[in-house]
Amino acid sequence: MTSKLMLAAAAAAILTAGAAVAAAPAYVTAAVADKGRPDADTKRDVNRKPAEMLEFAGVKPGMVVVDLIPGGGYFTRIFSKAVGPKGVVYAVSGPPRPVTDPAKPPPTPAQDLIAADPNYANVKSIHVPFAALAIPAKADLVWTSQNYHDLHNVPNLDMAAFDKAVYDALKPGGEFIVLDHVAAPGDPKVTSTLHRIDPAVVKQEVTAAGFKFEGESTVLKNPADDHTKGIRDGFSQGQTDQFIYKFRKPK
Repeated sequence: MTSKLMLAAAAAAILTAGAAVAAAPAYVTAAVADKGRPDADTKRDVNRKPAEMLEFAGVKPGMVVVDLIPGGGYFTRIFSKAVGPKGVVYAVSGPPRPVTDPAKPPPTPAQDLIAADPNYANVKSIHVPFAALAIPAKADLVWTSQNYHDLHNVPNLDMAAFDKAVYDALKPGGEFIVLDHVAAPGDPKVTSTLHRIDPAVVKQEVTAAGFKFEGESTVLKNPADDHTKGIRDGFSQGQTDQFIYKFRKPK
């Protein structure tokens, strides 16, 4: 009987997740279904749940979105299609690697390639030192996924000043979304050893910059993750226990 109940609960959870995606606005489902997305990205959708993420963040056509530290551009492309031609996506990361050997130049950052693709004409690539974060226009949303912990590993970066720069980059009422791998509390070095961060640390730092904590999504929670392993030691980046916090700049 217990196993039957467990199977029923699992089926209900699957149906609920499917309903959530089906209920997403048409511009969100179209953005996720974009044929220009690489296969490597679409294969990760089952774990990263992009439709639910965009709904939680409140992404809408015409918005100005900052994809902070976009990595391979997984969300950059989706944001581009979701905000549409009247919106703008700023893909923002640190300075590109310097060319030390002209015979072996570093690869072009993914965000630069996306910005040069006419299919994503509303994407603008920005490379700035994180200690001097600046955006050309006030944003409706600043989004960062699976890398707030990495900012703690940037030498001499003042996190209080960084979070205040994010605050200043937003319009009144704008949102800051932080998605990252959950760490157990108590070890400040866990950001560099396990590439995780204590959610309470994020909440304290971001609200200290003036943000109001608006709530969280539990869509990416994973009870099977005991928070003791690095993100590549038994768990892929998409299978860790992850928190998604929403902060708002007061109007």
